[in-house]
Amino acid sequence: QVQLAESGGGLVQAGGSLRLSCAASGSGGSFDAMGWYRQAPGKQRELVATITSGGNTNYADSVKGRFTISRGNTKNTVYLEINSLKPEDTAVYYCNAVSGMLAFWGQGTQVTVSS
Repeated sequence: QVQLAESGGGLVQAGGSLRLSCAASGSGGSFDAMGWYRQAPGKQRELVATITSGGNTNYADSVKGRFTISRGNTKNTVYLEINSLKPEDTAVYYCNAVSGMLAFWGQGTQVTVSS
């Protein structure tokens, strides 16, 4: 059974930085794509960034230039470097992994940005 474990969230001041990590276990191979989504209170979950097995990346317009997604050497690890944090970045950040028609989700890690 595939499990995704996020870490690295926390409370930071506006303008600060964080690095989120996600490690997948229980998978025999690498995923087609991994990514990060976030859900703020009272809002729907939204895409933040994704990266394919080939290294192609995609970012939400709201985070371009501030967030960087990357995959680790183990292939089943994904990171999200978050810079120039804004209060509106406050949300629970979820790791996602896709393999064929299957999608897997982590439990989420809270990021809170104070103004």
